[in-house]
Amino acid sequence: MAADAKLARPAPLVRGRSAAIAALIAAVAGAVVLSLAVGAQTLSPAEVWHAVVAPEPGAQATAIVRDLRLPRTILGLLVGLALGAAGALMQGHTRNPLADPGLLGISAGASFAVVIGIQLGVDTLTGYVWFAFAGALLASLLVFGIASGRQGGPTPVALALAGMAISALLASFTQSMLLADKASLNVFRFWVVGSLSGRDAGVAVQVTPFLAVGLLLALANAPALNALGLGEDVARALGQRVFAARAVGVAAVVLLTGAATAACGPIGFLGLVVPHAARALTGPDHRWLIPCSALAGAAVLLCADVLGRVVVRPAELQTGIVLAAVGAPFFIALVRRRGVVRL
Repeated sequence: MAADAKLARPAPLVRGRSAAIAALIAAVAGAVVLSLAVGAQTLSPAEVWHAVVAPEPGAQATAIVRDLRLPRTILGLLVGLALGAAGALMQGHTRNPLADPGLLGISAGASFAVVIGIQLGVDTLTGYVWFAFAGALLASLLVFGIASGRQGGPTPVALALAGMAISALLASFTQSMLLADKASLNVFRFWVVGSLSGRDAGVAVQVTPFLAVGLLLALANAPALNALGLGEDVARALGQRVFAARAVGVAAVVLLTGAATAACGPIGFLGLVVPHAARALTGPDHRWLIPCSALAGAAVLLCADVLGRVVVRPAELQTGIVLAAVGAPFFIALVRRRGVVRL
C-alpha cells in the first residue's frame, strides 16, 4: 500500500510545472483586468465587471470597456499566446537561443506585402491583415524550400541562414519601394511600429482561426521537438519522421507569427525573451515549455500595452516600442546568465 502511494505521488518537477502553469494563468487573468481597467481614464474593477456582465447602453464605462478596451484586450491575448508559443518553437527547431519567430522571413514578408497593398490602394487594417498574412506565408515557404535543399529536410543552420538571407532581401525591396513613394511611407510607418491600438473586433475575428490551428500544431509538435533536441539521428532511431516534424513546426510558426504580425504589425523581443523565462520555470521539455511560453507571452504583451497607455498619459506609447525598451535590458540580463539561454 505504501509503495502504491509513493507511485501515485507526482514528481516534484511535475508539481513545480503545474504550479508554474497555475501562476501564469493567474498572471494572464490579472493582465486582462488591468487592460480593461487602466488607460486614459482608469476604471474600478466593479465598473469593469458591470460593463462586461451587465452593460448599460449609453454609459461611459460601457462604451470604454466594450467598444475600445475589450477588443484590444482580446487581440492582445491572442497575439501574446501566438508569439510566445512561436518563439519556443523557433528556438527549439533551430537550436538557436537567439532565434525569434521573425527568423523565417515572416516579418519581412508581411511588411513587403503590406507595402504592396498600400500601393494598390488598401487603406484599412482589415485589408492589411490579408496582405500581411499572404506575404508572411509566401516568404516562409520560400525559406523552408531553400533550407530543405537536396538533403531530404531542412537543418537548423540552413533554416537560420535562409531566413536571414530572405529577410534581408525582402527588407531591401521594402525600403526601395518606400523611398520611392512618400505617401506609402506615411501609411506604412503606423503599421510597422507594432501596436494593439486602433484594432477593432473584426481584426481578432479574422486571425483567430489561423492562431487556433497554429497553437494546436505547436502543441502536437512538442513530443517530436523533444526527440529532435537529442539530434536528428537519435530522433530517427526513435521513430520520428524528421522532415514531417520540421514541416509541422514551421507551419505552426508561420500561422502563429504570420497572423499576429498581420494583426498588429511586427512586435519584436516577445518571441525572443519569453521562452527563456519560461524555460527557467519548466526546463527543456517542450510539452510544458510551449504552453508556458504562450501564457507568459500573453501576460507580458498585455502588461506592455497597459504600460504604454500610462507612461505618456493621456497619449499612448505603441506596444512595440514598450517591448523594445523593456525587453532589451531584460534579454541582456538573460544572455549574461549562460545557463538560462543554453538549449
